[in-house]
Amino acid sequence: MVTIANEHLQAEINLHGAELSSLKGDDGTEYMWQADPQVWARHAPVLFPIVGALKDDEYQYQGQTYHMTRHGFARDMDFEVLRQEDNAVELVLTDTAESRAKFPFAFRLVLSYRLAGNSLEVGYSVNNPSHDDELYFSIGAHPAFSLPLDAESAYDDYTLTFDPAETRTHIPLDGKYADYAQRDEQEVGQQALSHELFKDDALIYELNGEETTMSLKSSKGGHGVALTVSDAPYVGIWSNYPVPGNFCCIEPWWGIADAPDASGELTEKRGINRLAPGGTFVQGYTIKTF
Repeated sequence: MVTIANEHLQAEINLHGAELSSLKGDDGTEYMWQADPQVWARHAPVLFPIVGALKDDEYQYQGQTYHMTRHGFARDMDFEVLRQEDNAVELVLTDTAESRAKFPFAFRLVLSYRLAGNSLEVGYSVNNPSHDDELYFSIGAHPAFSLPLDAESAYDDYTLTFDPAETRTHIPLDGKYADYAQRDEQEVGQQALSHELFKDDALIYELNGEETTMSLKSSKGGHGVALTVSDAPYVGIWSNYPVPGNFCCIEPWWGIADAPDASGELTEKRGINRLAPGGTFVQGYTIKTF
């Protein structure tokens, strides 16, 4: 476990999966879900090199079939500390024989965490170290925010707010697949939270690559949290159901699950990112606490 801190926040990041496991305010408020194994045993897994599920948990690339389970393997691998300061850390994962059995690409994935005031800045850097081959991948975040954040509030007192509030494309799930053919348009502004909101699994929206802030606030005041992302094509909103979890995930994604009729070809996958040899992909998001 690596700990970083400033005058307002303390964050703990597990080297296993580079997972943000704790984010505490100076008054002791814990903003991250504490991974109850009876409900959902993770805090904020890193989704790489896929987001969501592949059709039949497999894909084809250059005539070969590869097996990979939902959200990929990075969340279950050990990262190394690249550099560390009092308020920041960078962690790195590179390809191994184990990863190449599932994902036949060279890669260098760097996760960065930096505290600034009452915010945590999270960065992703994916580099293609190959001199000859392209790199196809997706990446995404899955932070689970603990609710309620104070003794005066209950889960149902919280509202999820999108800023800007506007019409967005909603992509329903068919089982574990993103059923893009059944997409519809929804006004997305404010949504009252309830456990039943997630009875059909995650709510998935297109963000169109514009800066968007999604906030969780209680009608009774007290602490809240906001996540801002500037250039993600998708976001998932999720909590556990039917076993209720006292958390809400806000998940910016640079990738999405396969559709029920996906071809299985990695190069044709919706939302896939392609990096030329030597190229680097840089993205991230910010968590603000209040």
